[in-house]
Amino acid sequence: MSENNGLKKYVAELIGTFVLVFIGCGSVVGNKLTSVLVGYQLIPGVGVGYVGIAFAFGLSLLALVYVFGHVSGCHVNPAVSLSMLVAGKMKATDTLIYIICQCVGAVAGAATLYAIALGSPHFLLPYTGLGQNGYDAASPSGFSATSAFIAEVVLTFIFVLVIHGATSEKAPHGFAGVAIGSALVLVHLVGIPITGTSVNPARSLGPAVIVGGTAISQLPLFWIAPIVGGVLAAIAWRLVAWLAAE
Repeated sequence: MSENNGLKKYVAELIGTFVLVFIGCGSVVGNKLTSVLVGYQLIPGVGVGYVGIAFAFGLSLLALVYVFGHVSGCHVNPAVSLSMLVAGKMKATDTLIYIICQCVGAVAGAATLYAIALGSPHFLLPYTGLGQNGYDAASPSGFSATSAFIAEVVLTFIFVLVIHGATSEKAPHGFAGVAIGSALVLVHLVGIPITGTSVNPARSLGPAVIVGGTAISQLPLFWIAPIVGGVLAAIAWRLVAWLAAE
């Protein structure tokens, strides 16, 4: 691998994660800005809702796969990169640099979103937030830490398993983006009421760094659970590949 090719991959991961966080979390912020603040309660308005947020994340990833898939694989997610490492599809050095670039891109995406949101007279960071993930009182529906952990492990497992399958040599060519983007939509439809849906440690890191407080203190769960789910997906995929070879 030439030095230029390596740099292209890392830049692709940084930009891709920036876009995913900016668009996905931007849909969350936009949805809340259409709500009406009454006392300390946000009354839903005419925003895109959970379904719109799910599609914002999924469609942005679908597009990114076709833009950067041939460059870096378009992981834009530390859980995916670590899963690829466990599956024997990545080198450790590349994995580490990918994760660093993904985290930088995520924080930059959240910071850019914050800079834009400040221009709205209705934006109040403690109430509007930046699409950060959470559990207990920070969960959209008050789900516990245990529920959040299980949900994030299972949803990440499903999502990353789809990625392994969609990018395998025997999968139909040209449809990986559709499968992967659709899978992200589906896991968001289930996960948004529980945690706001992470399945991506970098996606959780970006908003948490800007918002601070509870979002930072709860961040470890949104790193550990997706990584566990991604590793389990790699193990499951290797098992399936082994059985298929028998």
